[in-house]
Amino acid sequence: MNFHWNQWNIGKCEKHGVDPADAQIVVVRARKPFPLRINSGKLLVWGQADSGEYLQVIYVLEDNGTVFVIHAMPLTH
Repeated sequence: MNFHWNQWNIGKCEKHGVDPADAQIVVVRARKPFPLRINSGKLLVWGQADSGEYLQVIYVLEDNGTVFVIHAMPLTH
């Protein structure tokens, strides 16, 4: 999988204390029932990063299939 990272989506991850590399790992390791399709073509994944933290990641697929993460944050109860 290819990922498109820029200052905007890296900042969105870091705003919630998530390392972009951890968000990427969660997307790559997604297993059924994920990813779930949510509104406006967005995809949702929940999973565990190498750090042991459970994350929620929302992303879109660009026209060329590249993953663009738009939101990542720790899962809460």
